[in-house]
Amino acid sequence: MIFPDEYKHIGHSREIPDGKDRRIYFLTKYLIVENCDSESSYSLYEVTHQGGELLREVTALNMLASGDEIVRYGKELNIKDRALLIEIASDICKGNITTVIFTGIDKHLTFVHKPDLSAIMDIEIVDVVPPEPSWLASVVRRLEQSGIFGELTIKFSENLTNLRKFEGENTVFPCSSSGLEGKCLDCDVIEEDGALLVGCEISRTLFESRFPGLEYSFINICPFKSDVFKPSKPFITRCCRSEKSGIVTINGIRGAMVHWGASEFEVAKAVWELIADIRKNKEEQS
Repeated sequence: MIFPDEYKHIGHSREIPDGKDRRIYFLTKYLIVENCDSESSYSLYEVTHQGGELLREVTALNMLASGDEIVRYGKELNIKDRALLIEIASDICKGNITTVIFTGIDKHLTFVHKPDLSAIMDIEIVDVVPPEPSWLASVVRRLEQSGIFGELTIKFSENLTNLRKFEGENTVFPCSSSGLEGKCLDCDVIEEDGALLVGCEISRTLFESRFPGLEYSFINICPFKSDVFKPSKPFITRCCRSEKSGIVTINGIRGAMVHWGASEFEVAKAVWELIADIRKNKEEQS
């Protein structure tokens, strides 16, 4: 797949550099040539040039695609959203078509040549419901729509544990704000053996401190020691202990941990740091 990192590396012309003047702008690595006689005819070249000036001498033009191999997408898009463009190009590139040219909202051009969906990294959002929508999934989706992750070439999937499946008269949840049916550590008194505590190690410590000597069973929903979740791909999740925030490894998988009450900025920062960490490790291993 060829998908330029920056659209500043793409030149757009109505003629091939030829004749006496074979100069091209120094940032240009690829050249889209538009056929003025046909609205749907383009050629795409990889450009090699030499020199030290703003305009540099073209030494080679390598054609990547032309004619019916190229389609120009009809809608203007945020062309910094790399995952979106790869997915659209993958749907379009069938038969002879190898290349899709995209127009940005700012009218700049970019392209995807021979799209490869495997270039998109899937990040798993690990959280609980209620509340609905999941707090972390809601934050990530709003950030995703803002375009803040566009350059990372990532997409998100959701792995949400519905705590309602544990509801019951003898179930104890950490907090009454969840609205779950059962008892809650912050407002109820447990007097008999046999409770089912659904929470984390902090919940367990609180339960034993408030109700010493009571026999109970325990389902751990802390991402680090969860009885209901084991990551299989890079992830972002949250924990009530702020000191555990950062890049973590669970089940051999790298992920980002944010505090239970993290801000949108902190969530966005954690995702960026996670992708940087994963790609750095891949480079070191290759």
